Amino acid sequence: MSDEHAPARPAHPVLPGFHPDPSVCRVGEDYYLACSSFEYFPGVPLFHSRDLVHWTQIGSALDRPGQLRLPPDTPSSGGLYAPTLRHHDGRFWLAVTNVTPGEGNLLLTATDPAGPWSDPVRLPGVPGIDPDLAWDEDGTCWCTVAGVSQVRIDPATGRALGEPRPVWSGTPGASAPEAPHLYRIGGHWYLMIAEGGTERGHGVSIARGPAPDGPFEPCPANPILTHRGTGHPVQNTGHADLVQAPDGSWWMVLLGVRPRGGTPGWHVLGRETFLAPVTWEDGWPVVGELGPEPTGLPWPLHPVPAPAVRDDFDAPELAPAWLSLRDRPSGHVTTEERPGWLTLRARGGSLDDLDAVLLGRRQQHHSFRARTLLDPAEGSGGLAVRLDDRHHYAVEATAGGTVRVIARVGSLRTVAAELPLPPGPVVLTVRTGEPPLPGDPRTGPDSLVLGVETTDGTATELASLDGRYLSTEVAGGFTGRVVCLYAATGTVRFDWFDYAPASPAGPGVRPEPRGRRS
Repeated sequence: MSDEHAPARPAHPVLPGFHPDPSVCRVGEDYYLACSSFEYFPGVPLFHSRDLVHWTQIGSALDRPGQLRLPPDTPSSGGLYAPTLRHHDGRFWLAVTNVTPGEGNLLLTATDPAGPWSDPVRLPGVPGIDPDLAWDEDGTCWCTVAGVSQVRIDPATGRALGEPRPVWSGTPGASAPEAPHLYRIGGHWYLMIAEGGTERGHGVSIARGPAPDGPFEPCPANPILTHRGTGHPVQNTGHADLVQAPDGSWWMVLLGVRPRGGTPGWHVLGRETFLAPVTWEDGWPVVGELGPEPTGLPWPLHPVPAPAVRDDFDAPELAPAWLSLRDRPSGHVTTEERPGWLTLRARGGSLDDLDAVLLGRRQQHHSFRARTLLDPAEGSGGLAVRLDDRHHYAVEATAGGTVRVIARVGSLRTVAAELPLPPGPVVLTVRTGEPPLPGDPRTGPDSLVLGVETTDGTATELASLDGRYLSTEVAGGFTGRVVCLYAATGTVRFDWFDYAPASPAGPGVRPEPRGRRS
C-alpha cells in the first residue's frame, strides 16, 4: 500500500487503544480475537464478534494467579507477548510467550473462549517468542516462532518432536522477522510474517510452499502491507493474521498506531487493532485499504466508537476490561469490603513503585475525560494516566485534605500543583486539553488537564501537562496509556468511575456534571 493509495479520510481501528498483536480465528459465524497484555493482569484479553468490526471482550485467557507469573520486578513492557489463537478439533488453543525469566512459551486450551482456560503447558523445546500453531492433514502440530524457525510439538504435553530448524529468513535486508502465522490455503502452505521492527519500518511479508516446513518461496510483491515512508495517518502497520469469512471473503487483522502532533509524531494510545480486506491474485494475497467493513456498512469504515464507561462497583466481580499491574491480590483490590465501593490497599509508597496497586482501563480516544469519586480517609491515592512505571501523570488526594498533581517523566518526579481542601470524599478529574497546533514541528500530540471538583460542584483545573511525555516515542516500550485508579499509601476507596470520549476543550471548560450517588 503506497502513498498514492492512502485513503482520503483516516482509517479507524476496530479495537481502539492498547490492543496489539491481534490473532483471530472463526468458528461458524463467530470470530474470536486475542491480543498481547504485557505486564498487566489478567493476561491476554479475548474478544468476540459477528462481523469483524464490533468486538466485545468476553474474558482473558490467564485470569487466575496460578496461570500467570509476573513477579513484582517484571519491567514495563515485560510479561506476555504475541498470542496465537486457533480452533482445532473442537477446542480453542492459545500459544503465548511470557518473557519473564524461567517462563518462556506457553500453551493453553479451552472449550469456550470465554473460559475457563486450562493451566498453561510449557513448551521448553520451543525457543524465542511469537509462537504460532498450525495442524497438517495428519494431525501434526507445527509451532513456528520469530526468527523464523519451526518445530513439531505434542500439544498435549508441550514436548518438542525434534529440533527447531530455520524455514525462512524473510526479505533480504529487512530486520526482525517475527509474528509468523502458517496457513493451509488451497494447494499451498503460506507463511506470513512481520518484519522491519514494530516501529515506522514495520510491514507484512508472505511466502508459500508445498508443505508446512517448506521450502518457501517469497511473494514477488513483498511487503504485501507497509506504510513505511508514507504520510498515511496509520503507521507501524504489521503483526497481521488472516481469517476467511463464511461468505468466502478474506480479511486481515493487524496492529497500527496513529501518531499525532509535530515531528517525529507521537502515539499515545498504543498499538491498536485494524482491519483490512484481502483478495487473491495469482495465488498471492493482496491487501486493501484499512477500514472497509465486511457487513455492507459505509465504505471506508466509519469510526467504531469505544463506548463510554460508568462503573459504580456494585457487582461482586470486576468487568473484564479492568487491568491490574502484574497481579490482583484480593486483599489489595476488592469490591466486597465496602459494598458499592472499590477498595484499594497500597503496598508501596507511590505510583512509581513496581508493586503499585492500581485498577485501570485503556485510553481509547484521543480526546477523553475521566472522573472518579475518591474517599482518602485512610490513605492517599488518586486518578492517573499511566504509560509505564516512569511515565505517568496523577491527581492525588490525601487523608489530610490535600490534592496534588504529580508528574513523573523518566528520572524526574515533581509536584506540579497542590491545593488544600476540607478532608473527605472528592471528585478527581482528568481530560485532554487543546488539540495539537498545526504547523509547529514541536507540538505534542495533546495535553492532559488534571483537576478536582468540590462537593458544591466547583471545578478547579490544577495543571495542564504536555502529553508527548506519555508517548511510546518518548518512553519506549510496547504498551499504551491506561487511565487508572490507584492507592499510594494506606487504604483508599472509590465510589464510582466514569470515562467517555470528549471534544477537546479549552481552559475553564468542563464536562457536564454528574451527580454523586446517594
